Amino acid sequence: MNTDTHAAHADHHHDDHSHGSLSTYLLGFVLSVVLTAIPFWLVMSGALPSKQITALVIMAFAVVQIVVHMIYFLHMNTKSENGWSMMALIFTIVMVVIALSGSLWVMNHLNSNMMPIHEMTGMK
Repeated sequence: MNTDTHAAHADHHHDDHSHGSLSTYLLGFVLSVVLTAIPFWLVMSGALPSKQITALVIMAFAVVQIVVHMIYFLHMNTKSENGWSMMALIFTIVMVVIALSGSLWVMNHLNSNMMPIHEMTGMK
């Protein structure tokens, strides 16, 4: 294999697996920091009126941050790997929805089904 053919093959191989540049990694990092700092501030300041709204907003930020990580750090898009990356994204979104809704359901039922302390003290 001559040098020109090898260089063309290397360029083609590089196009199939596009890696991010420093600027895209920095943009992904900045977005990740912002998407972490805002929910932290919301919880610490008590800016939102209820705990349920705060939890929903934090989960929305978590979902956005997962997508940011998948795009900027895992390089998933519709063009790479013949669309299998997009299938992985859809699968991840479905799994996140199941995990988040299941976690909320379990926490809600644990909270409502726990025996209050004052009932335990009267059971002598």
